[in-house]
Amino acid sequence: MTDQALVEKAFTMLDKSYVPYSHFPVGAALEGADGVIYTGCNVENAAYGSTLCAERTALVKAISEGCRSFTRLAVVGNSADYCWPCGACRQMLREFGADLEVLAANREGAYVAISLEELLPHSFGPETLG
Repeated sequence: MTDQALVEKAFTMLDKSYVPYSHFPVGAALEGADGVIYTGCNVENAAYGSTLCAERTALVKAISEGCRSFTRLAVVGNSADYCWPCGACRQMLREFGADLEVLAANREGAYVAISLEELLPHSFGPETLG
């Protein structure tokens, strides 16, 4: 799958977002090392801390299906700026490796690619705790 196709897959998730508070839908598409794509959308909650980002939704879906290795993540939002993973999402993704490529897109479909390592410098993961 091309980068553009992965971004387009993430866009299909915007309509599924549950965003009654922020009114800011986010979609994500996470590619497993085996080529399987796991999608996610943000799901808000009146208890704001219980809100789940699109990236973590896709990640949890993938983990629950047994996938533990990932190559790319596309994140899209309905804004003029690129949609970047928040800090909590960056750390959750980092748990499974720093070499993930992140494609951050804007509402026009333009995107930039950056590594998770660049987004979360000096990070720690399971291999650094032992």
